[in-house]
Amino acid sequence: MILRAAEHVFARAGFAGATMAEIAMRAGVPKSNLHYYFRTKQALYRAVLAHTLQLWLSEADVIRAELPPQVALEQYIRAKMRLSASHPDASRVFANELLHGAPEIGEVLRHALRELVSRKAAVVQQWIDRGQMAPVDPQHLFFTIWAATQTYADFESQVCAVLGISRLQPQDYAHATEHVVLMLLRGCGLAPVPLA
Repeated sequence: MILRAAEHVFARAGFAGATMAEIAMRAGVPKSNLHYYFRTKQALYRAVLAHTLQLWLSEADVIRAELPPQVALEQYIRAKMRLSASHPDASRVFANELLHGAPEIGEVLRHALRELVSRKAAVVQQWIDRGQMAPVDPQHLFFTIWAATQTYADFESQVCAVLGISRLQPQDYAHATEHVVLMLLRGCGLAPVPLA
């Protein structure tokens, strides 16, 4: 409840413009309770970033060498699209942090994220070496997946302006998901797994 309220406020006001009072009000808790769990605004901001990264990283567990690449990649892309739909504010906070040079989460990116991408890129390289998918740059494949999936949260205003709608609805995300899955899998020389 507190983290979701903080996501909302940080996404709209940024770190500098957000206040603990506004976050407490949005969460429906007294400000003193908020300070009990998070002594400073910076601590709460870091918790939002860490929670967001944890959500995203856990979805990469599906990328395993024993799975066919089209199954693993499709599941990962769909999971990332679900997170963009269910946690758009968290994605915007994270994007804003990156646009400012990642001052709060840079160390995590240079270590935990780099290690995870290195492991998962090795799996992609195994698939390529086995001839199971087209030769692509494994690390850049992840950048492309992140960009394609997170754009629907981070740049929702742009997407809505172009589509002539006020807000992305579940059917818009469903359509976008099918498009992103198809485009990314085709770029890897793969076909989506037929629905049963």
